[in-house]
Amino acid sequence: MKKLMVIKIGGNIIDDETKLSLFLHDFSSINEKKILVHGGGKLATRIAVQLGIEQQMIDGRRITDGETLKIVTMVYAGYINKNIVAALQKNGCNAIGITGADGDAITAHKRIKGDTDYGFAGDIDAVNTKFIDHLLSENNDIVVAPITHNKKGQLLNTNADTIAQEIATAMSAVYEVTLVYGFEKAGVLMDADKDDTVIPVIDPALYMKLKAENVIFAGMIPKLDNAFSAINKGVNKVIIGKAENIAELIEGKKGTTIRK
Repeated sequence: MKKLMVIKIGGNIIDDETKLSLFLHDFSSINEKKILVHGGGKLATRIAVQLGIEQQMIDGRRITDGETLKIVTMVYAGYINKNIVAALQKNGCNAIGITGADGDAITAHKRIKGDTDYGFAGDIDAVNTKFIDHLLSENNDIVVAPITHNKKGQLLNTNADTIAQEIATAMSAVYEVTLVYGFEKAGVLMDADKDDTVIPVIDPALYMKLKAENVIFAGMIPKLDNAFSAINKGVNKVIIGKAENIAELIEGKKGTTIRK
């Protein structure tokens, strides 16, 4: 089966010009077909503050009102996405930048959880595997901004970790998929304050044990839940670690690998 890498990077890379440049250079060197999903970093928040648009967060999720949606669309789908694409082209990587609205790639609905209305935040309904596979078959590497749509003309701000997981899961019907979550830590840590306490491999039994013993810090649990959900739905493996170490993560020399 053909191989596909789905790699997600967050603000710690996007907000650091040097780290981003090095990461994109290494990303360009990956021989397999690949998809890069990026978050938004701090730029959207800075612009919102400059414009006097108050930002609300609940459980780490942005409440996306109408004005905030305009900002995140401009920043994520415009400035960040296209700068990444341009940098990849400089590195000889033929990349195409998309959102969920392009080619009907990712459809979603407005997130409403209990009594909380998250505004124009979206939860994913479907990934258009045929469209994505077509782009990959034409030797494009894909850069995905975290904006989806509801097929009724409404854009939605959607969590980039979830987008990466849903794309990886959907594409596992066509490819042998490796999903990589690149973030600021060296991997899943026994001690959240010590980068040299990386747990190299986690399977479901160990995960339940670590959670029960409160070893894993709370911020990592949603990432691991997403990782095991992806594994259970057909993704070959999930790797978690520092995005700037992408080559060594893929080779299994660094980070944490999630397996069945």
